[in-house]
Amino acid sequence: NRNERLPLKMETAALVAPITALELFHDRFLLSGEGPVLSVYGLQPRPGVGASLSVLQHYRIHGIRPRSRDAVFYDFAVFGGKAVRLVGLGLDPRDVETPHLEVLGPLMELQDWVLDVRWLPADKRPLLCVAVAHNAALLLDSAAGSALVQCSCLEGCLLYSALLLVDERWANTVLVGGTVFNQLVIWKPGRGDQTINPGHKAPVERRLSGHSGVIFSISYLQEEGYLASASDDRSVRVWAVGALGGPGGRCGDPSPTCLRVLYGHQARVFSVRLSAGYVFSAGEDGACLVWDLGGGGGKVIRTLKGHRAGGVRSLAVSGGAGGDDRWVATGGADGGVRLWKVEDGVERKEGLEEKLTDLKFADRGLPKVVCVAGGEEGNVCWSQFLVCTDRGAVCRYSDGSWETLWEGPPEFHSYSVMDTTTVSTVTLCAVGNISGSIQVFPTSHPLSGVRLAGRPGKIHSVFWKKATDTLYLLASGAEGLVYRWCVDVKTTENGSSVLSAVPLPAFLLPLCSKRWLTAAVCLQRHSDQVLWVCGDRRGSLLLFQEDGNVELSRTDRGKASEGSRTDGETRTTLQPVSCLFGVHGKHGVTSVCEHQGLFYSTGKDGCVRIFRVSPAKPESSHGELHLEVLRVQRACRGMEWLERVLILEPEVPEDVGVEGENVIGGELRENRFVIVGFHAVHFVVWDPVRQERLMAVPCGGGHRSWSLWPSHPGLWSGRGALVFIKQGAVLTSQPPGEMLGCAGEAGRTGGWSLREGIHGRGIWCVCRLGRIEEIGTQSGDSKTFWEIVVTGGEDTNLAVLAINAASGLVKVLSVITDHISGVRALTATTQAQGEALCALLLSAGGRAQIQCNRLLVVWDRHRLTPSCQVIQVASHRLDIQWERKRNRHKTVKMDPESRRFFCFVSLSLYFIHLLLIFCYHLSRLFSVSEAENLIDLLWETFYHQRCVLCVATCSLQDDKACGKRVTSWRSSTVSSVCDRALFNPSLGCWIVTALNFCPHTTFLLTSSSSLVSFSHKSSICELKLKPTSPLLFWVDIVLRIDVQVLDSQT
Repeated sequence: NRNERLPLKMETAALVAPITALELFHDRFLLSGEGPVLSVYGLQPRPGVGASLSVLQHYRIHGIRPRSRDAVFYDFAVFGGKAVRLVGLGLDPRDVETPHLEVLGPLMELQDWVLDVRWLPADKRPLLCVAVAHNAALLLDSAAGSALVQCSCLEGCLLYSALLLVDERWANTVLVGGTVFNQLVIWKPGRGDQTINPGHKAPVERRLSGHSGVIFSISYLQEEGYLASASDDRSVRVWAVGALGGPGGRCGDPSPTCLRVLYGHQARVFSVRLSAGYVFSAGEDGACLVWDLGGGGGKVIRTLKGHRAGGVRSLAVSGGAGGDDRWVATGGADGGVRLWKVEDGVERKEGLEEKLTDLKFADRGLPKVVCVAGGEEGNVCWSQFLVCTDRGAVCRYSDGSWETLWEGPPEFHSYSVMDTTTVSTVTLCAVGNISGSIQVFPTSHPLSGVRLAGRPGKIHSVFWKKATDTLYLLASGAEGLVYRWCVDVKTTENGSSVLSAVPLPAFLLPLCSKRWLTAAVCLQRHSDQVLWVCGDRRGSLLLFQEDGNVELSRTDRGKASEGSRTDGETRTTLQPVSCLFGVHGKHGVTSVCEHQGLFYSTGKDGCVRIFRVSPAKPESSHGELHLEVLRVQRACRGMEWLERVLILEPEVPEDVGVEGENVIGGELRENRFVIVGFHAVHFVVWDPVRQERLMAVPCGGGHRSWSLWPSHPGLWSGRGALVFIKQGAVLTSQPPGEMLGCAGEAGRTGGWSLREGIHGRGIWCVCRLGRIEEIGTQSGDSKTFWEIVVTGGEDTNLAVLAINAASGLVKVLSVITDHISGVRALTATTQAQGEALCALLLSAGGRAQIQCNRLLVVWDRHRLTPSCQVIQVASHRLDIQWERKRNRHKTVKMDPESRRFFCFVSLSLYFIHLLLIFCYHLSRLFSVSEAENLIDLLWETFYHQRCVLCVATCSLQDDKACGKRVTSWRSSTVSSVCDRALFNPSLGCWIVTALNFCPHTTFLLTSSSSLVSFSHKSSICELKLKPTSPLLFWVDIVLRIDVQVLDSQT
């Protein structure tokens, strides 16, 4: 029966919410509460995802309390809100590392908020002691779901936190509550049965005062008699209270004292845990601090950070008995779960911040430039450094002592630039001066060096660059000339090194105020074609092209072979074939690198630009190549000085023999990378996807010479060390000669990511793009699909997610950081390109900003995971012209344009896209052109008198529209619109009822006086938009479109 309505049932396939509860159990399992869902993770042999189960319906889980039933089955009391439920965890005897969850009883709903639950161990029945928010306690029979005993405190105040200390009998139970009056009260619920107070109310036994804010968390260490409290006032207090609970229900010392007041968090402290000799605290600032209560005097000895904005909402710490390492688990507001292993009594570093070692530079002048030298590629042991001083001397640090390798003539005094490289086992050093000459020598035989020169003038920078089989030396001189040599190193029979330098045509940089080279990379595309991508001090990216076999004159070859001075006047110059002028701002480009066909550049504008070398456009008159920026990645807030990009090592080894492995939908795939730069006074290695620090060194800021030594050149495997100059001293982040610090090792700093975080703040919009299928992992006929979803929120980021609906697993594929304010609206047009899902994503938010990105999502058969490539298409902001205006600080801006876009709809016309955007009572129409990478404002109106809250679109198909109706409402009037006929001009409807262009589609545009309907049965050549009144907008489609006017007034 068509009129029969079937019930609609919806189930949660995946949930991303703040982690509000964590519990470590027997150092084998970690249980977490995310909304009403209870999840269990196995810790042995390696942390991983176990099982999940929805437990508390519409309540959030705030606590998990375990009880062992036997060797393979355990009971848990799960509570949150006003509910308590029992859950069982079982182990398969054949696979004890794979747990499963099951609900043991009905949901028990109480009349008050539950703050803590404990098992009463002596009773055979499953009895629970429950602390509730109005300073009361219950003895709950979980089998019957009823309260056996209820007792309140004489001080009937509201509690923000509570801690129950239970013994074998209910009469021995002690409750510690954190009141709304910033105090801790200790009382015995069992005493209420023996007193004469009305309603069996128990008195307060002890009262602890000192906090200036409400108390969020309480922890007790029985062995030491310490009580810790975490408060809204950003402090943690440790109290000496003595013995609490146990036989007789002891309430501690009559006069408890405060031992420590620990200040270290930058915001509210949500959780605190006591362990032998240590205090663990977690707060809204996103940090978990480890405090030393012993000889450290209450100092922070370690900082654990791994969550996005929003803070750490839950904390769990294992016992660490007998000197064993402790497991520490943190759950964030971003929905992420992180796990660390904290060593006991060994590690004394403050989190990611490295201890500094002074190399005691000798008195040979002030150090100006420092470089790491020595060692073979891939060697993780570092011990040699080269320093150039203001007296023109090059000194080497090796085996704990300094020695002078080379002393330059007077023209190298007061100013010099230096760079080093290692070829096989030979370390080469190049030093440039203010007069235009460069000294090149091997560090093993400094006297066998050669002197190179260009035109007279200052050498701004020198670079060593390696190609496939060639070593290049670049020197940026005066008047924008970049001199180049091809350097060859030969070793004689007696072990000495002989250098030969062959000059190459110089590069000529474009005219600008700061005309020198700051970065370069070489790419050999073919045997006869070499490409150079360079960056200059003006912030421009340049592309130079040359033939691979550069012919030189016989005179130049003779001079080069003799190692004598070569004159730069005879060289020809190469002009850039493509230039992206000032893309990194006026502070310059700091680095350019290439990996698997894509280029990555950094600058002091806080951005990483991913770009490629593309063929010339068909409409171009030249047949030359050009640089094309694919997208821009920003670092964290406040990190503007970026220095380098290091590619993250893949999770599995790459098989270079697989053809097309690095291609998604015909586009080169972007690799995951980390950003190296300066954040305030720290040198930082930053992961832009996980939004976390991987390494931090307090060096003092970016205005200094430094050198980073990763374990693998150009890659970041979690190991690295820094050497830098500060106030005339040469400092390192760890002693030379030691193995490089494991800054990314899970057990020490970065931890294991059991669940990835997404947004630390509110999620404001969601857009589903489609789904992709797993390939190469299914067994039988079953298919597994991943839903691709994009979310935008208050943290100004867009997160591209892949969700496995079967397992509830959520993977973060990419984080887009283009917006400067919160993202309010999302829409997308999608299409399939073979196995890839292609989507044009449009996002809008604060500051009247629109971003357009092309997403290519595909299943990676090599890594067995979804992969996403982001290409930036266009952006638009009405303030952009104002920001480019000179001397704008001297004028008053009449329209500050602080509006936020709340909702919009999109319209695709094959070659162009239309956006109808609403912001309060303002409506705007934009066009998006992918070919021109442009978003244009076409028209705007202030017709609406109130805020536009929602916009909807619909589509009518010609062959299926018979009998279908579209209904529009305005005020209390209702109009029924049938196919092709159907409008009452007196209604005055202002709704655009069809905005989806596809073959054989009927479009309806309505206004106060007309309805236009036209069928699209052919390709569209031209689209014109004309603002007319009182129409919302008018669409005029030209070329082979049959338009039927249904109203003669139109």
